[in-house]
Amino acid sequence: MLALSIACTVAAVVWVYLLAGHGGFWRTTQWLPRVAVEPDRWPTVTAIVPARNEAEMLPVTLPALLGQDYPGALSVILVDDGSTDGTAQTAARLGRESGRLLRVVAGTPSPATPGDRWAGKVWAMAQGLRAAGIPDGQTQDGYVLFTDADIACAPGALRDLVAAAEGDDRDLVSQMALLRTATSWERVVVPAFVYFFAQLYPFRRVNVPGSRTAAAAGGCMLIRRGALPNGVAPIRGALIDDVAMGRMIKGQRGRTWLGLSKNVLSVRPYAKLADLWQMVARSAYTQLNYSPVLLAGTLIGLLFLYALPPAATFIGLAAGPAPALTAAGLAGWALMSLSFVPMLRLYRLSPLRAPGLPLIALLYAAMTADSARRHYAGHGAQWRGRTNQTR
Repeated sequence: MLALSIACTVAAVVWVYLLAGHGGFWRTTQWLPRVAVEPDRWPTVTAIVPARNEAEMLPVTLPALLGQDYPGALSVILVDDGSTDGTAQTAARLGRESGRLLRVVAGTPSPATPGDRWAGKVWAMAQGLRAAGIPDGQTQDGYVLFTDADIACAPGALRDLVAAAEGDDRDLVSQMALLRTATSWERVVVPAFVYFFAQLYPFRRVNVPGSRTAAAAGGCMLIRRGALPNGVAPIRGALIDDVAMGRMIKGQRGRTWLGLSKNVLSVRPYAKLADLWQMVARSAYTQLNYSPVLLAGTLIGLLFLYALPPAATFIGLAAGPAPALTAAGLAGWALMSLSFVPMLRLYRLSPLRAPGLPLIALLYAAMTADSARRHYAGHGAQWRGRTNQTR
């Protein structure tokens, strides 16, 4: 019992650090900065949308992108990445109806040369850059907006992004899309998804120039063209392209910004737990660099920080008078619950859900373990009908 009490006390101390330090990861305070003066001349923006079998999503999202209230020149390039559901035809029809310049590019298979393998989405991004006239080694004025086919933007979203980038001299401005929480499983898994992402990459640290923490959110990445002298070739094999993009630009001494948004929405539904499981498991082990050591450390850390405090609380209450154990367990449990409340409020969910975070963490631990199992079974990362072999 003494050893368990000591372990719980250590866990509570770690939670004190996580709340008091660690970049304030749990605070939902990083929002797009408002600028006092808008640019005198609005730069040209080219939006690139990689799309694979997105005919169902595009009528919901593409008109919002084409209808942006942006004072400068905006063109949209949609790269049809081998779709079989009429994605290209749907996009072309929506483009004709909008009156704004939309170019649909038929994607080609990625190079299969050993040592020059491209991840599917990154290859589609590269083809979009090529269509935009951004060859390797050539820098130009203006911006590129990488976005996804399931992202719907409010009318002024692009204007705000460009104004922030210009006003604060940022090479990358990225906003974490507000994900859908319409189903019961979405309400369980989605807020924790953003919470754990912020814990890995505290937004406030990402936004400090020169800091080692770098990341971005793939659904909305506004990038200065001059920050892409070699296109996306340096991250050609990245399955987690947004984090790789943030690291690449920050590694070039670029200034980056990452924050939350209520004007950038992901409308993709995840009706069943299996859909959400796939969303997490497809890249969880990739995030750990396929390292068994990091996998073991992650699983142990999740159990130690999230499962131990409530378990110790119940053990202390059930085993008779064990005030030290009960107090340490309750302290850790209370602190972790407190850290989850701002994210629940962002998603307009009851704070009473916060004490359930340990169970959600166990669910994420199972998803992570399954991601590793898939890797060693040679199944690779499956997404949008494509399997990336990682074995």
